[in-house]
Parts: sequence; C-alpha cells; structure tokens
Amino acid sequence: MFISTGGMEFDKEKSTILLMHGSGLTHIVWSFHEQFYATNGFNVLSVDLPGHGNSEGPSLKSIEEISDWIKFLMNNLSIEKIIIVGHSQGSLVGIDFAARYPELISSLVLVAGSYKMPVNKDLIDYAEAGDEKAVLLMMKWGYEGSRAFIGGNPVKKIINSSRDIREILAVDLNACNNYKGGKESLEKINCPTLCIFGDLDKMVPLEVGNKMASMIKNSEKK
Repeated sequence: MFISTGGMEFDKEKSTILLMHGSGLTHIVWSFHEQFYATNGFNVLSVDLPGHGNSEGPSLKSIEEISDWIKFLMNNLSIEKIIIVGHSQGSLVGIDFAARYPELISSLVLVAGSYKMPVNKDLIDYAEAGDEKAVLLMMKWGYEGSRAFIGGNPVKKIINSSRDIREILAVDLNACNNYKGGKESLEKINCPTLCIFGDLDKMVPLEVGNKMASMIKNSEKK
C-alpha cells in the first residue's frame, strides 16, 4: 500500500489524520491538504486505496471492505485513534468506519458526501465499459464550469486509461451504489463531525447534504 505523509516522519505522539480520496482517484487530490496538516502538527496518512495510484492489488469492492482495510492499516502502524477526512466515496467510508469502529476514531470530516450515493446507471455502464464518457459525466455532475480549470480537467489526469476506468472507477462506483447501511450508520456516529458541501455540486445537492448533517449528533456544516 502507498501512503503519502506530507514529507514528515510519523510521530506516535501526534494526532493522525487519514485522508480518504473519492471514486477512481488517488492521494494526489490531497496534495495541498497534506502540506498544511503536516506542517501544523499532525501525522498525515494520505492513502492510495488498493488498486489505485501506487498501491498494488485489486480494488476493494465494498465500502465495508475499505473500512476494514483502514482498521488493518491502523493495526499495522499501531495507531489507536484517527481523524478521517473523506471526500465523496471517502465520506461513505468515514460514515461506515465511525459507526462500526467508534473506539478508533476521534473526529470525522465529510466533504461533498452523503450517507447514500446512488450512481446513475449510465455512468456505471460507461465505467464498466472503460469509456471515457464516465469521467466526463463525473466532472459534469460534480463540478460547475469544469472547463475553466487551469491546466485542464484534474480528474482526467488521474483516471487516464480504459483500464483505470474499468478496473478502478467502475468498482468504486458500484461500491457507492451498493452501500445501503448509511442511514443506520449515521445514527451510530458519536464523534464530532464536520460536513462540508458545495452549493453548485450536482452529485450531492446542498439540500441533500444539509439533511444528512442534521441526522448526525454533534455535527457542524459549512
């Protein structure tokens, strides 16, 4: 497994932040966050999930499997508690992990995520076929005015082959689509939780995100 630490040595005396990327992505999306947290006194674990980026193995097929993988990672690094910051699919992972392993998490940040993330059938079909249209649809629904990105579409720079789309993105999208325990998981979350939403996000509209935040005890939203 590949983990970026923001260039800092791991220190067991510091609090640890785990950065969990979204569907089909890698630790690269957290580059600026890594530097910020690492220089402000935190251990940073910015992971590539199995099969993603520089991590070996097949992609994990369910949100629950990813939660168990985090627990495995913590055991191997002798970490007692973590802070999870999850984006999109990473939010589902954070919700599931916080509900199933409350003793292992100190706080949770959910970015552009919800407790259920049904995926449009066309998007899944394109992804399973390795069609680049899957990436274009993700950008269209997830971002407003994506053509304005300096340097081009950022997601296309990470998911840049038919194999990536078919063997990584499609698996992740199905994992999101198949996760059904989100509402029950929300009710079990006890740690402080911050929910961050974008008012132009079409994949998790603001009203959907706000409704989710209201269902979590001890939560704030931005």
